[in-house]
Amino acid sequence: MAATASPQTLDDLAELGPEELLVLYRSARTPKVEDLRGKLKGRMLASPLAKHGAVAGFLRQFAAGGPMPWQGKTFTPLAKDRGEGVNRVFGNRANWYRFETFVGPSRAGAFDALQLDYDLSDNPFFVRPIKDEVREVASGLWLGLAYLHTKKKDRLGIFFALSDH
Repeated sequence: MAATASPQTLDDLAELGPEELLVLYRSARTPKVEDLRGKLKGRMLASPLAKHGAVAGFLRQFAAGGPMPWQGKTFTPLAKDRGEGVNRVFGNRANWYRFETFVGPSRAGAFDALQLDYDLSDNPFFVRPIKDEVREVASGLWLGLAYLHTKKKDRLGIFFALSDH
């Protein structure tokens, strides 16, 4: 993908590194709760914890064609300001880790993002500290950040993307 081209697909986003993804995320549009609905295809993109070298290359290859159990997310808007969803895994045969959605302040800058909150009583303890957020980079294409919430601070762990096409 040319450096000046705007990403239009999951594959376009997968060509970008963590720094480029963060710049793109910060310039993206904040979606409304109702903008994300139904079954969206998902793809893990990169991790800021592995920016370069063999580990980064392995993660990129694994996300592109490896046995990745995560298939995407299904969103259900419930009202103008809130919704819910679930992760689809193992070839869409299982739905795991429910989340609630709402628009709120981003952890990546002075703007809002669609928040995905996993701190729900029916989720296992190791999922509850995950805080995802997404912004729209093109029509039907969303870039997401997955954070681990700790007592000291939120740590960005993974960039992911969702697409309705």
